Formats: sequence, C-alpha cells, structure tokens
Amino acid sequence: MTLTPKKISVLAMITALTVAISFFLKIPMPLTKGVVTVLDAGVIFAALRFGRVEGAIVGGLTGLLFDLLSGYPHWAIFSLLIHGGQGYVAGGKTNRTLWLVLSGVIMVAGYFLVSWLFYGFGAALADMPGNIIQSIFGVVVALTLDRALVKIK
Repeated sequence: MTLTPKKISVLAMITALTVAISFFLKIPMPLTKGVVTVLDAGVIFAALRFGRVEGAIVGGLTGLLFDLLSGYPHWAIFSLLIHGGQGYVAGGKTNRTLWLVLSGVIMVAGYFLVSWLFYGFGAALADMPGNIIQSIFGVVVALTLDRALVKIK
C-alpha cells in the first residue's frame, strides 16, 4: 500500500462524505443514547475499493470524527478502534463474503462490549439489532456502490 497524494485525497473525501451523510441519516438509540448511522457504508466501500489499510484509515477516522462532532467524545476512541478494525477486516480479498461478515461481527461485538461497559448488559443487548441492521445496510450500500464504479479505478 502506497499513500500517494491522490489516494490520500480520495480517502479524505470518502471520510468527509461518510461523516457528513451520517449526520443527516441517523436513528437515535434511546437506551444507550447513541445512534445508528450509514457510517459502515463508507468504511466498507473504502475497504472494498482500496484494501485493508485504507479501509482501516477511513473506518477509524470516520468513527472518531463522527463521535467527536456529534457530541459523543466518550465513544470516540472506541469508534476509532472498532470501525478501524471493521475496515481492515472488510478489505480481505480472498473470500470477500467471509471478510464482510467478520467485519460486521467486529462492529456489532465491539459496540456490544463497550455499551455493556457504559450502560449494562440489557442496554447493550437492546442496541444490538440496530448495529446489525447498520452493518448489513453498510455492506449492501458499499457493494452496490463498488459495483457501480467498477469501470473507474
């Protein structure tokens, strides 16, 4: 992986667009005072399009920036790690379906554990369906976008 100025600018644009769109399309989760967003779509798209490291960069930055800008600073470091890990795993090339499923498991399990730490087991369990839906939606959107842009490299 080589980070050229062109690649850095593209990753920065994907990050910025993902954060901006996530501000407008979010569903509140009352038990943990968090939100379900479309953040995963940008993370998975970057991983599919460019690879593991780029997916981790976009994932970590989008999670961190969204939380800091949305008033969830206590989540920021966890989102950096969870979405960064999600992006890294989603960039696997050999068995794409397996890596996409594992990336969703990382996101759902990561937020479950942190929610459990912050709010207790019941709230973490209640938050899981939203995170599962967010993960599945993100994969569907990212795959659709990646296929639509297949001729552009």
